[in-house]
Amino acid sequence: MVTRRVFLATPAVVAAAAPAAAAQDADGQHHERVTTGADRLAERGWREFDGRKVGVLTNPTGVLRDKTHIVDSLVAAGKPPVAVFGPEHGFRGTAQAGGSEGSYTDPRTHVPVYDAYAVTSAKLADMFGKSGLDTVVFDIADVGSRFYTYIWSMYTAMVAAVTVGARFVVLDRPNPVGGKAFGPLLDPAYASGVGLKPIVQQHGMTAGELARFFDAEFLPADTGGRRLSKLDVITVAGWNRDTLFGRTGLDWILPSPNMPTPQAALVYPGTGMFEGTVLSEGRGTTRPFEIIGAPDIDWRWADDLNAAHLPGVRFRETYFAPTFSKFVGKTCGGVQVHLTDEPSYDPITTAVAMLVTAKRLYPAVFGWRPDNYVDKLSGSARLRTMIDMGAGVADVVGAWQDELSKFRRLRQQYLIYR
Repeated sequence: MVTRRVFLATPAVVAAAAPAAAAQDADGQHHERVTTGADRLAERGWREFDGRKVGVLTNPTGVLRDKTHIVDSLVAAGKPPVAVFGPEHGFRGTAQAGGSEGSYTDPRTHVPVYDAYAVTSAKLADMFGKSGLDTVVFDIADVGSRFYTYIWSMYTAMVAAVTVGARFVVLDRPNPVGGKAFGPLLDPAYASGVGLKPIVQQHGMTAGELARFFDAEFLPADTGGRRLSKLDVITVAGWNRDTLFGRTGLDWILPSPNMPTPQAALVYPGTGMFEGTVLSEGRGTTRPFEIIGAPDIDWRWADDLNAAHLPGVRFRETYFAPTFSKFVGKTCGGVQVHLTDEPSYDPITTAVAMLVTAKRLYPAVFGWRPDNYVDKLSGSARLRTMIDMGAGVADVVGAWQDELSKFRRLRQQYLIYR
């Protein structure tokens, strides 16, 4: 019988939003004591995987509270995975954006590692078959944006799992930017590696919730009408939808080399769109996605943005010289995004204001990448063409409100956490 459930491998379903114990840090601030899905299974000695041939799709964020990686924990428990599958940046996280570590044998655990970044579902299914797995485990910390590639590695793995008849298990983690959905819906005509399926730009879902959504809404069209034979989500204990990462009590493990802080994750669903412009998105600085700029940009950008009184944010005039990526070694002017009230902050409306203002103030500097990559990031040509035609922030943001409302209603049935 086909089953799809949220579980901790006990007869009773465990409430996902159970009350959390409070923790207090050195400056007296109270935080929630959140327990990840991985920690919940590790506390039970991983016995849910007894007799299973497990393959793990993971990266450096797949760690337990004591900082042990789950692959190392499984090996120590006498239940080594038959294979590990590395996404963008690789299993151990050494590769930069758009790169991976290749396939190799992990020297620490002697487990074979397959390069799963940017492969087709057919190729991944072939890897699954060669490894002999019967269970695929996904444990990667997402950052809540459609154009962050890990959720699409998960989707590709789900399609491959259907092909080989494997069970699929998500070890869930909090969405670090919370449970609110913002932004435009992807037009399927613009599907790419930074957005395979029509979800909104900031989806506001955990990986486990997305897996439930993907299984019902998208998998049948890509698998001849089939869904996963078994999908299990090991829930997070103590997390609510309005809990941002800073209040989870968890340590921030860089999910990719240019996502150094929880604040970078909060701004990324918006400022990530600057990857589709000629401006620097702050790569090659210590604050990527929080610092944006280019040569010949000055104080006026920060002044105009602050005059707009956008909620939850303040802009500081800043100057920087990137060490890699755009404008290496050149002095750039721009802004640093400082969050003043995280719950009221809308990253995508803020980024639209930044784009509109930069184009107006610096027409000789601002420009889109020649390949119109911003269309893939924003999900269609609409944002780019509206800004080029002189549309204001309210008009640009208003253009996607109906599709955003529809997405919010559709996703409701797949949500796990309150």
